[in-house]
Amino acid sequence: MKKLEIDDFIACVFLVITITVVIVNVFMRYFFNAPLKSAEEIATICFIWSIFVGGASCYRKHMHMGIDILTHLFPKSMKKYLELFINIVVSIIIGVIFYLSVTFSIGARFKPTPVLGISSLYENASLIVGFGLIFIYSVNNLIKSIKTIAGKKGDMNV
Repeated sequence: MKKLEIDDFIACVFLVITITVVIVNVFMRYFFNAPLKSAEEIATICFIWSIFVGGASCYRKHMHMGIDILTHLFPKSMKKYLELFINIVVSIIIGVIFYLSVTFSIGARFKPTPVLGISSLYENASLIVGFGLIFIYSVNNLIKSIKTIAGKKGDMNV
């Protein structure tokens, strides 16, 4: 049995909540003419969470589009050095985005959401969690690249 990673689980839970809320709201609107006022906002917040945490899961599994065209331009002997360079650049960029998402979320923490009136931090925390996980995974990939170049076990496709 394949183990379920925490990022997969969180993304799935939020996606199930999104779908459930939308279905219930459609049912309430068409059969009882009484839509749930907060359903759209709840569905949107949950969908945002599923996107950012799901994106982290995709990054961990190397499911994002790569820079294949660039890697094919170099000889195979250079591949591990190119992967190291790419992992350094990605780690730096994601680190900056993570920092900016924390700054943005802290700045918006007192802004209430339009319908529920809860702190926007609950919505924006998805940025922190998603980019935080991607940063952790990118640093892990960077360490594997360094180990591969150093000749130690560090399979890049794990």
